[in-house]
Amino acid sequence: MSDTSRRTVLLAVAVALASALFFTCTYVLNRAAAVEGGHWAWTASLRYLATLPLLWPLMRWQGGAAPVLRAIAGHPLPWLGWSAVGFVLFYIGLSYAAASGPSWLVAGTFQLTVIAGMLCAPFLYRDARARIPPRALAAGLVVVAGVLLMQFGHGGGALDREGWIALACVAVAAFAYPLGNRGLLLHLERSGDGLNATQRVFGMTLASQPAWWALALFALADAGLPSLPQLGLAVGVALGAGIIATVLFFQATGMVRNDPTGLAAAEAMQAAEILFATLIGVLWLGEAWPTGRAAWGAGLVVAGIVVFSIVAARGAAGRPAATRRLRTDRGA
Repeated sequence: MSDTSRRTVLLAVAVALASALFFTCTYVLNRAAAVEGGHWAWTASLRYLATLPLLWPLMRWQGGAAPVLRAIAGHPLPWLGWSAVGFVLFYIGLSYAAASGPSWLVAGTFQLTVIAGMLCAPFLYRDARARIPPRALAAGLVVVAGVLLMQFGHGGGALDREGWIALACVAVAAFAYPLGNRGLLLHLERSGDGLNATQRVFGMTLASQPAWWALALFALADAGLPSLPQLGLAVGVALGAGIIATVLFFQATGMVRNDPTGLAAAEAMQAAEILFATLIGVLWLGEAWPTGRAAWGAGLVVAGIVVFSIVAARGAAGRPAATRRLRTDRGA
């Protein structure tokens, strides 16, 4: 590897690490809102109600909003359906689970998404993409084992009813995000609408607005108006995780899209979300450090993500479509 290539890889890894830090906003700020008594429905709806006006000005430099509006007008049902899965179901699950435990527990459990996208493939595709690579599946199962160890370790060896509900909510979120995003990519593939990543995020945010307004009305009826701190936290998630983290991650994977080692390293940085969530949660929210089986579980999740990233990135490097599929599995 030349010095220039090495510098590019190191820069891509640094950018990916920064994206992981901003993605961590989701877990930490949602937990902060829950600790303060914020209603989960306000946490979910405010994030995407705030994301739309934040994204709109960026569209001028990202291909414009007009192609997105034409694509939605031409095929409204796929946009509404996949947005409901990939954004609404996904974020309701994460928001509801925020009250269930420390930030690191939700962050670690959501890493189930690395195996979720792979397991969704046979239901979406009718070509070579439907195949589940055995090595990637094995790495994904390590992540699953780590998640279960974290959950049972935190629950003292057993989960109560609320613990199982929280685990189910995060698991649903972990599957919904890649399923919704890959489903929309497949629709665009068939319709011929060539939209870039930012345009797709903008379109799904726009298409999901009716659901967010309906959820906001439910929150208003159930809990009254949100507090100013909860509103500020939601805007922080929208800006940090919804915009900054996504742009940084796409930039990082784009820089090394033809380099298997560099792409694997950039992908593996998502494991740092658990470390960031733990550190920020302990220092800011006063959460307890993961100990015993929970700590071992977190370590297994990190190891599984690193191995999975190596396997997946080797298969995607140099193939733009495959790299785009890797990107759709990043969210929160």
